[in-house]
Amino acid sequence: RPLWMDRWTASRKMKATEPVESRLATPTATTRTAKRRTKSGCMMNTLVSISAFLCLLALGSAFASDVVIKVQEKGAGPEVTGQHMYSSHVTLYIEEADGTKTPSGWSTRVADGAAKDSPFAFQPGVNLIKGWSEGVLRMREGERSWLHVPSEKGYGGREMGNPSERERGGFYIPANSNLVFDIEILGKAGEQDL
Repeated sequence: RPLWMDRWTASRKMKATEPVESRLATPTATTRTAKRRTKSGCMMNTLVSISAFLCLLALGSAFASDVVIKVQEKGAGPEVTGQHMYSSHVTLYIEEADGTKTPSGWSTRVADGAAKDSPFAFQPGVNLIKGWSEGVLRMREGERSWLHVPSEKGYGGREMGNPSERERGGFYIPANSNLVFDIEILGKAGEQDL
């Protein structure tokens, strides 16, 4: 057997019997490059994670400014449009940060504190807060739903009513309040028995 083969075999045996630490103690160009790749890979993963977090945060704030509808009873009538006046029963609540609802003092229902049932007539987009119009335009006649309206699509920084009246059952909405309307679209105004 040639001499070079013996030397090669001996060097292989020696490397295989050396402790792993001594083989890694002297980094080669290849291991330095691998470490750089690992560091840049970690940085890239971190950047991707941060980007994903910011996207979720932006989506969350976008959804927070959307009107949300939770149907209580489906309506069998046609969809609400901006071309008609509608009759509705409404109770308005202030939505607290924990999701609880505080009565605002305004309702058209005896069951929710009104002196008598007196439907509220409206036309979407005419003299209404933006959130109300957006919400009812996604409803049907006969439907009863919870309309969750964020402050920026409600009254924003303006307070409505009188705070001292609230204790006596009067109407009051603090500035920057998220609103919840319990609204039932009875039908087009004048087309049903009220």
